[in-house]
Amino acid sequence: MTLVTVQDIIETGRQSSLTGTVLAEWAEKGTPKQREYLHGMLTAEHKSRQQSRRQRLLSAARLPALKSLSGFDYSNVKFPQDYGRDALTSLEFINQAEDLVLYGDVGTGKTHLASALVAAACRQGIPARFFTASSLVMQLRRAKDEGRLDRELASIAKNQLLAIDEFGYLPIDTEGARLLFQVIADGYEKRSLIITTNHEFSRWGTVFGDDNMAAAVIDRIVHHGRLLQFRGESYRVKHALMK
Repeated sequence: MTLVTVQDIIETGRQSSLTGTVLAEWAEKGTPKQREYLHGMLTAEHKSRQQSRRQRLLSAARLPALKSLSGFDYSNVKFPQDYGRDALTSLEFINQAEDLVLYGDVGTGKTHLASALVAAACRQGIPARFFTASSLVMQLRRAKDEGRLDRELASIAKNQLLAIDEFGYLPIDTEGARLLFQVIADGYEKRSLIITTNHEFSRWGTVFGDDNMAAAVIDRIVHHGRLLQFRGESYRVKHALMK
């Protein structure tokens, strides 16, 4: 009888994609203790794959810093009357393909909350990406210049949640505005969008350089979206070394 080594098992496992039929057959052959051992091995394998997937998603999200919802200070946040903290952190808005606009003063936690929501989604196995508005526009423009815009848009569309940070902080030219509009319009009722901005809706026309385009974006976001308002002193100013 040939002795089966640990390495033999590892190599065979890497080559195998287990089916229900094979699992049922071998489980029936086994003793209760053997079935318990097999169940434990499969459970450990599943957990390992889930953890690897979460790590891949977090890496692919391109977060500026890894943030958590735990301990986030909501004192600067004003929620809509029909929506609160528990509903937000449940991430149910992603399942419903709803949008969030985080609007308000600089340094009050908008980017932190957007980053934390993206990270939380990844930890639940939900594909998500984080962009600044300017980096997204540059990425799309580069893809268009290289003749691969459709592939870039398809790659972005694989995410169930997109966060666009610092919307309106830097000017966007006409081509960039159209590319940004395409991403937002393509995601309507298909995936969730988080936008952080210090511009009220009435000023979005200046960001896009086109009032009609801005109105079309706002119309889509308002339909399935909620506005969270941030008010208060900048965290960075409050804790600055330079006074």
